[in-house]
Amino acid sequence: MSTQLDDTSTTTAPTATTTTTTTMTPYRQIRAQYTDTTVTLYQAYHPSIALPAVANQSLLSSPSFQLTRMTWIKPSWNWMMYRSGYATKTAHQSHILALTMPREAFEHILSLGNPAKGDVRIQWDPERSVSIGRLEHRSIQIGIGRGIVEKWAGEWVVGIEDVTELARRIGGLVAEGKVEEAEGLRPVERVYPVSEELRRVLGMDLEEGVDGGVEGGGAG
Repeated sequence: MSTQLDDTSTTTAPTATTTTTTTMTPYRQIRAQYTDTTVTLYQAYHPSIALPAVANQSLLSSPSFQLTRMTWIKPSWNWMMYRSGYATKTAHQSHILALTMPREAFEHILSLGNPAKGDVRIQWDPERSVSIGRLEHRSIQIGIGRGIVEKWAGEWVVGIEDVTELARRIGGLVAEGKVEEAEGLRPVERVYPVSEELRRVLGMDLEEGVDGGVEGGGAG
């Protein structure tokens, strides 16, 4: 008795596999709006400081600008919006100024950074989304102390723009639930290149959970 084998074979086509690579944002990273020569940072001010500063392109135009207190600047638009409530939190934070600095001066300030003492204080606080929700990675805040604040304000800030209306427009869209539209209006920030020496000074390679700093700085 012969056994007939079925010569009909079934061929299974190879299944295409799609590999999705998720790039995680480093825990500490500087993101900013910048050109080949300048970088933009933000701070919120009372109208008595902001309006003369824009009109005269100098923070020193107003006697209300205090040289004896630490001024905090930040390259993150979203963090500035979180801090100021989209320019609606208090009168002292009702005007958002975009401050343009030469990159050389910015990096010099970073090189002086210290988390606890000195003329430049560095803090790494949780970054924020456009709807000001807390994110896992950190955003840098830079405190300019009395030892160099006059030089910073008088020489190193080379351009001042009032971006309050943009802030309030984006904040209004967020309040209406139009987050995607709000995101589209936000200033575009890119990863700022940092030398190995600056990375060491700023503690950029520390792992999550070992910050050791105080969150929520940048009030002044």
